Amino acid sequence: MTAQLFAIIAPVFIIAGFGFGWRRLHLPFDTATVTAIATNLGTPALILATLSKLEVSAEAFTEMLFATALTLVGFAVLGGLALKLARLPLRAFLTPVMMANAGNMGLPLCLFAFGQEGLSLAIAVFAVIAGYHFSFGIAVVSGQFGLRQLARTPVIYATVLGLAMVATGTELPGWIDNTLKLLGGIAIPMMLLALGVSLSGLRLASLGQAGIVAAIRLVVGLGVGLAVARLLGLSDTATGVLIIQSAMPVAVFNYLFASLYDQRPEAVAGSVLVSTAVSFLTLPFLLLLALGQF
Repeated sequence: MTAQLFAIIAPVFIIAGFGFGWRRLHLPFDTATVTAIATNLGTPALILATLSKLEVSAEAFTEMLFATALTLVGFAVLGGLALKLARLPLRAFLTPVMMANAGNMGLPLCLFAFGQEGLSLAIAVFAVIAGYHFSFGIAVVSGQFGLRQLARTPVIYATVLGLAMVATGTELPGWIDNTLKLLGGIAIPMMLLALGVSLSGLRLASLGQAGIVAAIRLVVGLGVGLAVARLLGLSDTATGVLIIQSAMPVAVFNYLFASLYDQRPEAVAGSVLVSTAVSFLTLPFLLLLALGQF
């Protein structure tokens, strides 16, 4: 089991570590460009390539979409209540509490833990979280609601198109399939490199607030993920994927939005650092739980 856990965790640590070290060595790395390519090109291609060869049934994929939506409701209710009790502003911290790092960390972990089946289900989780993040998530932080940003999110279109292909049994021509595989192959490595680079550039500030937000994200995330999986009676693999994705640390994108709308960016950056550091330490136990070893 130790070797299995190491095989799952090590690639994530190593590639993110390369990104961290790259930034520390002051080597050139355009985070905005890399993130844009991974988010707007690599990830949609990965979604389409995966859905075109879906390793789970359409029903299981749809069930995971619904399960993720339920977890977001749970994160909002319990996370919002916890923030109120801690007397922290919802506008600044509700989205970080709700938005887990289901892309940079969650996708590779689910792939290495459960193979292509796990990646297929993890993509369902990521698609729902991304859709929320670029619509209601931005609305909470900015104080204004609009669907313009959501309409500019390629992940949404890729998911809808992929589901339509699954429902109609459409197969992609070989040249399109191969192109999507090549493009999709860059998504996870680039996201991990960007994660490492981003973490190396963040500064720990407002430690008290950051620690509280990080604790809420990890504890509420794990609890809600477990509760929803049991409520819906998900399969073992689906349960493991939902647990991993729900218990991921605060996503780096939260810091970008907090900076853009001036909503406690230092504290949000601190919550990203603290939750990521803690999750690195607790990841073996999380994976044991997800793999059904507890």
